[in-house]
Amino acid sequence: MVNKWWRAFALAGAALALTACGQSAANNGGSSTRDPGELVFAAIPSEESTSLQQDYQAVINLLQKETGKTIRFQQATDYAAVIEGQRSGKVDIAQYGPLSYVVAHTAGVKATAIAAQTKEKGATPGYRSYGIVKSGSPIKDLAGFKGKKVCFVDPNSTSGYLYPRAGLTDAGVNPDTDITPVMAGGHDASALAVASGQCDAGFAYDTMVDTQLISKGQLKPGELTTVWKSDIIAGSPVAISDDLAPALKDKITKVFREQANTDYLKAGNMCTSAECPIDDAGDWGYAPVDDAFYDSVRHVCEVTKAKQCTEAS
Repeated sequence: MVNKWWRAFALAGAALALTACGQSAANNGGSSTRDPGELVFAAIPSEESTSLQQDYQAVINLLQKETGKTIRFQQATDYAAVIEGQRSGKVDIAQYGPLSYVVAHTAGVKATAIAAQTKEKGATPGYRSYGIVKSGSPIKDLAGFKGKKVCFVDPNSTSGYLYPRAGLTDAGVNPDTDITPVMAGGHDASALAVASGQCDAGFAYDTMVDTQLISKGQLKPGELTTVWKSDIIAGSPVAISDDLAPALKDKITKVFREQANTDYLKAGNMCTSAECPIDDAGDWGYAPVDDAFYDSVRHVCEVTKAKQCTEAS
């Protein structure tokens, strides 16, 4: 059963919006000494957002200060765009989801995870996927999703597709034939579609359901019921291109592993707002990780044989 191996490993479109930007777009023939004057940092929003750069601005400012480089932030349309952007040399620093990072490696992207988002200081970077229904629904577990219209997030989303797919399979529900899938495009969109009745059930990551939408007044407390929780999923990583100069990679790595957190930013008066965000998910900061940290996700891929594990779209 999926849960058996899942617990054993617990811890765990093309470039539509990415454009070449100055020196950072040059691949320099695969050299390991590329040292451009401008670095492109790409991410996708976890929810519908027109201010993603504002959420990351404190970290962007920190990167500029510590590296001496101009940082150009790129809000991508989806994970496939980030993957293609870094593979083609148009992105130097990428904020991935766990699955999209694994897919990027499989697709030949030469980049390595250096740090991952974490909710609290000292915590292992990780989060959960929730299976959700509107409160009062007769659906009580994942087995009840059979025959229903089910909202997912994105085919390359770890908590919004891959782990839910594994959970459904474990519950005896074939995600290819037993449900009507809907790709909502965002964790917020998936949760809100369930709340509004557009989907009978759906999936989103934990804090989106527990706090984020409620704090914004988009959901009322108790409006959704969580009928399933995944085991811990390895946290979302930042990966830097392998062909950057070693000294530059060291500086970027230090920023994310030691400085990109609310404590450091507040102490240095570097916050851009009272909340002092480091991303759009309300995380405390980043913690060190390496490529092997995502072996648990690779194992889920091996067992589920999900095509999303090898395709970037």
